[in-house]
Amino acid sequence: MTLVLAMVLGKGVVVAADTRVSGYGVYGEERKVYPVTYEDNGREYGLAVVSGAGVSALVKGAYELIRNKYTNLMEHVKSKEGAARNPNKREVEAIVRETEVELMSRYSKLRELGMTDFPDILLATVTCEGEPLLYLFEAGLANPMHEAPGYVILGHGELTGARLLLTLLGYKAREKQYWDHSILPVFIIDVVSAVDPTVSPFSDPHSSIYIRYSEESKTVVAGPLTPEAFKTAKNSVQNRIKAFQLIWELMEKEGEEKILKTLKKRLEKLEE
Repeated sequence: MTLVLAMVLGKGVVVAADTRVSGYGVYGEERKVYPVTYEDNGREYGLAVVSGAGVSALVKGAYELIRNKYTNLMEHVKSKEGAARNPNKREVEAIVRETEVELMSRYSKLRELGMTDFPDILLATVTCEGEPLLYLFEAGLANPMHEAPGYVILGHGELTGARLLLTLLGYKAREKQYWDHSILPVFIIDVVSAVDPTVSPFSDPHSSIYIRYSEESKTVVAGPLTPEAFKTAKNSVQNRIKAFQLIWELMEKEGEEKILKTLKKRLEKLEE
């Protein structure tokens, strides 16, 4: 079982996952977020992030397929233009179409052998123009998710609270660009893990990768949480859980209207 989250935040996409794997009552730990990179003249290009839920071997196979597609594209761009660069939207869409065809072909052959359970695969990337893109491959078919709903949730954790939490928080990709990318996925994973034994608390900084467009350098950058950011995120999660509990307690004692009025005034003052 697993819980994988991918969310468009600002000019980027954050992908995070728990690390628990289970089967026949046995639990283990495994990293489920796979970065796609390319090195050229000492520079590492962050190209995409891949993750998935389902048969682990098929998820890893899809990652290898997508990584090879990106590598071939970067080699082609380098030979044609003289230098590597991140793909543009047209090139990303071509990779998605090619991946879709090859995944469906693989799964078709596996169906002939009697297999019926195929993984869901997500692909998160940012174009060289700075546009965040998010795709979900369901049984091989690609579904763009970056516009609506702006997120993907995979695994058993979706059923035990992840989607409910995003709805409760009022998450909307294009309206919540200022939200901290390091806190939200860790919050959801940790809260779900408290009620779902198949989901582990967030414990691996490299299991959360944020790929984004940097306005400062005018390039796409990608990387996991730093140890400092990881520690800060875990502390923030506990503080926000406590804040929820305190607000509920205050509303019980003073009434919803009074507390809502106070909170709205405070928010309006910050937005002035």
